[in-house]
Amino acid sequence: MHSQSRLGTVLRGIGAEMAALLLAASCAGCDEPGELLCAACRVGLMPRPVEIRTPQGLAVRAALPFEGVPARCIRRLKDSGESSLVRPLGRVLSAVLDGASSPDALIVPVPTSRAAFRRRGYRVPELLARCAGASPHRLLAVASRRADQRGLDARSRRDNVQGSMHARRRGHAERVILVDDVVTTGATLDEAANALTDAGFDVLFAVALAATPRHRRLIEDSSATRRK
Repeated sequence: MHSQSRLGTVLRGIGAEMAALLLAASCAGCDEPGELLCAACRVGLMPRPVEIRTPQGLAVRAALPFEGVPARCIRRLKDSGESSLVRPLGRVLSAVLDGASSPDALIVPVPTSRAAFRRRGYRVPELLARCAGASPHRLLAVASRRADQRGLDARSRRDNVQGSMHARRRGHAERVILVDDVVTTGATLDEAANALTDAGFDVLFAVALAATPRHRRLIEDSSATRRK
């Protein structure tokens, strides 16, 4: 029985390796067989910074618009378990993180829900920050369960994340830069900033790997309305 159990473990390991090889055998950006990212899709991942503000006015700098090649690569990382993409995507994030960082600021990733962590086995914003050359601080924790944000409109997203995070400790006016993978309406970043501000931290701004164009326009429009 022991040898059968060990054989089963070995076979499962071989199966996992074969699945990883099959995933890596096609380009994440265009499904062209042969490599993780083809030459054309590597060009498609060149940083194109986007500057926006959340509904509460927090400044956000995203490295890319969430469309085309970047969107497909991020989905492969988040939804298909293609963790090898975190390195090239982290290098893209570094383009906005390096230029925006303050020497004494703490880099704080938006926390991953427990369900997402169990499903993936890794925390996407934290991994991206590490691969961008930062040393992230886990100052935020998930305080309550929330529904999947996908498919929700701006108001529903705001209501869904309200009260969903808390700071792990009290702050003493330490400066913070938030990091997220994709910003849509900005509701999650606002909630993260509120939790840290309430705990005594000074949130400077946020950076993200990508911003969703459709919701980026909503954020810009809402900011313009408040200024009138």
